[in-house]
Amino acid sequence: MVTGRVVVDHVLFVVADLDASRKLYTAALAPLGYEELYVQDDGLGYGAEGQDDFTIARGLPVTTAAHVAFSAEDRDAVDAFFAAAVANGATKRGEPGVWTQYSDRYYAAFVSDLHENNIEAVWHAPGPVADAPRHPGVP
Repeated sequence: MVTGRVVVDHVLFVVADLDASRKLYTAALAPLGYEELYVQDDGLGYGAEGQDDFTIARGLPVTTAAHVAFSAEDRDAVDAFFAAAVANGATKRGEPGVWTQYSDRYYAAFVSDLHENNIEAVWHAPGPVADAPRHPGVP
C-alpha cells in the first residue's frame, strides 16, 4: 500500500442511467474492497473504511472520456475487477497484465464504463511481475 499525502480528495462522475452505472460500479469495485457507503435518490458514494472517495450521480451532461485508477491489493483483485466490470456492462479496454509503458511492476486492467470513461484497477507489485501477459503502450 502506498502511503503519503492524498492528492485528490474524491472523484465524481455524472451518469445518465444511475441504476445501470450502479450495477457496473458496485460489482467492479467490490473485489477491490470498495463498497457503497451511501445511497441517495440521485447518486451514491463508494469507498472503504467510511471514506467516500468515488461518487456517481444522475444528471446531465454526463462525464465522458475521463480516467480514474482504483488501487488494488493484489493481482487477483485486478483480475476480479476486470471480470466483474465486463460482466456488468463495461467494455474491454486493456486485459489484465503488466503494462510495460509504466513499469515491470504495474499490473493493471482497463475497461470503458457506460459513458466511455477509462476505468482502471492497478496493483503496484513489490517486485517485477514475470508470469503475466505483458502489454506495451497505453490502453
